[in-house]
Amino acid sequence: MPEPRIRKFATVVEEILHEGGAPAATPLKRGAILAVIENPFAGAYHDEIEGFMKDLEPLGVEMATRLAAALGGPDKVEGYGKGAIVGQAGELEHGALWHVPGGYAMRAVLGDARAIVPSTKKVGGPGARLDVPVTHINASYVRSHFDAMEVGIADAPRAGEIVLALVMTTGARIHARVGGLKASEIEGEDGLR
Repeated sequence: MPEPRIRKFATVVEEILHEGGAPAATPLKRGAILAVIENPFAGAYHDEIEGFMKDLEPLGVEMATRLAAALGGPDKVEGYGKGAIVGQAGELEHGALWHVPGGYAMRAVLGDARAIVPSTKKVGGPGARLDVPVTHINASYVRSHFDAMEVGIADAPRAGEIVLALVMTTGARIHARVGGLKASEIEGEDGLR
């Protein structure tokens, strides 16, 4: 497969000071980077699509590098997630092509991240929105880091496009207080606890 044809990138960083309680000493940053690419499989069913994952790897690393930098550097990132919105001439499985390159790109950029990268995908038209789930980078059961970020682009995906998304956060929800495993209690042996 040829390398992905990119139409545009979009990066957004939220800086959350409070959610109704006292302002935090350090605001939470929640960021997303999106790439709008041509879907090489749009318009017809293709048996063999798996090879395109390899072609997406450099794009994943570029996106993860840009997003980590926008949040202050890889050492600031504590949460992550990924997703894809496939244009209407494609199929859901085309969004699944992002699982490996998106997840491994964030792990490569962030270093020793051990938790599975949560993800979601859908088929939609221009302006479609997607809630990308987020968990702690080293232990999926850290409840304070269960989060999500809504992403989307007004003019994407067009029918023959895919919007690829990576999301990262710098910490727990701003007023997390529902118990469970704390980040300070991670043993880091299996990516869960």
